[in-house]
Amino acid sequence: MSSETSTLTLNNGERIPQIGFGVWQVTEEETEATVAYALEAGYRHIDTATIYRNEAGVGKAVAASALPRDEIYVTTKLWNTEQGYESTLRAFDHSLTSLGLDYLDLYLIHWPMPKRDTYLETWRAFEKLHAEGLIKSIGVSNFEPDHLQRIIDLGGTVPAVNQIELHPALTQEALRTFHDAHGIVTVAWSPLARSAVLEEPTIVEIAERLGKSPAQVILAWHLALGNVAIPKSVTPARIVENLDVADIELNADDIARITGLERGGRTGPDPLVFT
Repeated sequence: MSSETSTLTLNNGERIPQIGFGVWQVTEEETEATVAYALEAGYRHIDTATIYRNEAGVGKAVAASALPRDEIYVTTKLWNTEQGYESTLRAFDHSLTSLGLDYLDLYLIHWPMPKRDTYLETWRAFEKLHAEGLIKSIGVSNFEPDHLQRIIDLGGTVPAVNQIELHPALTQEALRTFHDAHGIVTVAWSPLARSAVLEEPTIVEIAERLGKSPAQVILAWHLALGNVAIPKSVTPARIVENLDVADIELNADDIARITGLERGGRTGPDPLVFT
């Protein structure tokens, strides 16, 4: 039970698997077995966060896997209440301990929280951890262009990725264009819009033509756009299905039609106001 997944090169030369396995809303009790199954199925990128309260389960699955550590890409995220220089350093230590790892592949600021305006000092702490070799790549999540520009203007490390809500109902074209201009990889959370777009006639039609599921077509669309996608499921058949997309060839018309489903359809908070 294995499937190939492509990788993308980040702006620091590290590579990130283009399909990841998300564990948002997976209970601590379920996490170890679910992540173990995902690794067996062929996933090599596991995405968690402090606020998910399941870092320990992810770490146990990684430790129990027969795979070498350097073949498993682990991402976690700093929660909002821990932003700030010293508090970030403490929070990172806690996450690394919970995961039982010696280093992280990717660490993200979970939300910009513009009203609190602490993400610049948080970023400086990220840069320190990166310089010490404790994190291979550092990035952000849910940042808008103005937030990213302020980090870039510091003159230090440009975020390797920005993980954002992105799916056919919320295509984030302006943000993706900004990312491309600055060498930032786009990572899509909620890549299937929490199933809200699976019954779109356009997607169903393409799926039927290709003999694939609507979810697989949407994930193939993400890959065609150059995104990293982080689908989440605890259902074994869907875990396997979501990874089995490498052979799907969407034509230019397919991609344009799916992209044309944009309607500003957020399923999560607005980063400009979320605190």
